[in-house]
Amino acid sequence: MAYVLGVDVGTTRTTAAVCRLDGARDAEIALVVPSFLQLTDAGTFTVGERGAAGWTASGFARRIGDAVPFALGPEVCTAEELTALLIMWVVGEVVAREGEQPRHLAVSHPAGWGPYRRGQLYAALRAVGVHDVTLVPEPLAAAENHAVRSRVMPDASLAVFSLGSHAFSASVVRCAQKRTFELVNHIDGVDHRTGADFDDLLRGLVRGRLGKDGLVSSAECEAAKRAFGPSGQSVVVSGVEIARDEFVDEIRPSVDHLVGTFVRALGTVQPDAVLLVGGGCRMPVIGDALSSAVDCRVLAEAAPEHSVAKGLAVAARLVLMGPEAEPAPLDTSVLVHTREASLRFPVGEVPNPDDDEFSAPPPRPPVDVSPLELPPRRVKRVASALKPAGRRSGSRSRDDDEDGR
Repeated sequence: MAYVLGVDVGTTRTTAAVCRLDGARDAEIALVVPSFLQLTDAGTFTVGERGAAGWTASGFARRIGDAVPFALGPEVCTAEELTALLIMWVVGEVVAREGEQPRHLAVSHPAGWGPYRRGQLYAALRAVGVHDVTLVPEPLAAAENHAVRSRVMPDASLAVFSLGSHAFSASVVRCAQKRTFELVNHIDGVDHRTGADFDDLLRGLVRGRLGKDGLVSSAECEAAKRAFGPSGQSVVVSGVEIARDEFVDEIRPSVDHLVGTFVRALGTVQPDAVLLVGGGCRMPVIGDALSSAVDCRVLAEAAPEHSVAKGLAVAARLVLMGPEAEPAPLDTSVLVHTREASLRFPVGEVPNPDDDEFSAPPPRPPVDVSPLELPPRRVKRVASALKPAGRRSGSRSRDDDEDGR
């Protein structure tokens, strides 16, 4: 069945979603894999495996455009080369499962990127044989996923609160004519605590009870952080009982800092809804704090870490097929932090992210993204040393903690 593909490369995790061209506009998750590239002694690479120090690269997608390369054993690779290799591997995995090439590919990037970084990623993708690509800012992809499920009127504004393992951002998106979205404002967090920091704060509480020699699993802290329910409840971490209110008191200054930055990003805009994006938003305290700070609905999918990837697939479908007649909103279950059980998650159409500053290469027919058939450039030398021996990952691993953004 013909399909398009969206790939969201996060700091911790890479997520791929597909959208069928002859079915509903909603997207489905096809693949989730930790964002690690490991070079092995045999000269092959594995995806999703954390290896020895100096032989594993992570966090490269956020460093595209940085002149400082990554060292993988004897190889030196730029961030855009590693990102392109990971995307190539993901496309190959999805093709193996679907039995055919995607008709189009959409890839996310931070909203703050300019034409230089986008151009670097485009060039790296072309060098590894991945064509027919549209780059979409992350908040626009989140808005597109939202618009699939609920009607968004022209000139309506949506705010996007994105909190992952290693990144925070706040954005305002407006629904323009022809049901496309445009970015109104965006702030990237710099000195804000993110999902991994909250894990560390919980670990600190537990170790304070166990003593300095107590061993506390990172994965256990991450899972416990999400498990905190209403006030008065508690969770057990490494045999230590931690009350929800105790944890909230510990992270309250950090949460207030995040919400304060988000409110400043809104400025004078009164959004119609706030979209929660990223695995860090699974913590109920985030939705509760935002509901107290804004006068609108605060909404999230059941798995907010998948919102961007699914929105990318919807955006790729729009690139090929254009806006359709007004669709009937999908009835999907969501987490509604305003506690109004009748609310449902709204979404609209993602714009074709044509950029006046930088023109993407003209569309080309789908190609076989095999690492053994690369153009004779420097990246061919890198990819030939990094022949994929990678496993085909399932949906989670012990390093697959949040949205990794």
